[in-house]
Amino acid sequence: MTNTLTVADLTLTFPDGADRITALNRVNLRVRGGEIAAITGPSGSGKSTLLAAVSTLLRPDSGRIELETDSGTADLSTLSRRDAATLRRDAIGIVFQQSNLIPALTALEQLEAMVHLGQTWFVSPARRREVRSRARDLLDAVGLTGHENKRPAQLSGGQRQRVNIARALMNDPSLLVIDEPTSALDQERGAAIIDLIVGIVREHHAATLLVTHDRAHLQHMDSVYRMVDGVLTPENAVVPA
Repeated sequence: MTNTLTVADLTLTFPDGADRITALNRVNLRVRGGEIAAITGPSGSGKSTLLAAVSTLLRPDSGRIELETDSGTADLSTLSRRDAATLRRDAIGIVFQQSNLIPALTALEQLEAMVHLGQTWFVSPARRREVRSRARDLLDAVGLTGHENKRPAQLSGGQRQRVNIARALMNDPSLLVIDEPTSALDQERGAAIIDLIVGIVREHHAATLLVTHDRAHLQHMDSVYRMVDGVLTPENAVVPA
């Protein structure tokens, strides 16, 4: 599978009274399928804005965001709102800093909802069984066998984040966008989540952007970038063993 994210000369500004603030200043990066590019930098430097633009949640002023898959290459920066929403559902997995799980749904139902989202037509029993089987397999892959029927309040912080990761994988995304996945976890649980993400990215061949403040995790990344005042620069290249 060929999944490659290319960001070229990406610029995004926000209004500030009569002026505009530059949140992203001609950002460039390239991430291939199965690789993780880490983005570090101080708070307010534009890291989350970059993730939002790459995820089609914000439209840039200029530049390109190209996602190459087996189906072809699309410029995400030019999609209509409807097409962007469809692409997010079908090809982009987003792991938020907070798990944002639905309190009333079980772990299994959180994943199933991702597939049925936006569907208004009848879903056959066979399709429902297929979706449930995939959801169970993903929960097993993230170490949550036996927790399928628990709701968020019955899970630990680390377990909720594992559900969050599994949910992002339900539609087998070509692109994974991950925002501070360990910020609410202690060091041991955070390291376990990073190990899990690395293994999943390698297996699923998703091009992955991961924002983190914890430099202890950078040794596991394929490349590391630093963002300051909207400017992204390569910090170093990490060559996998």
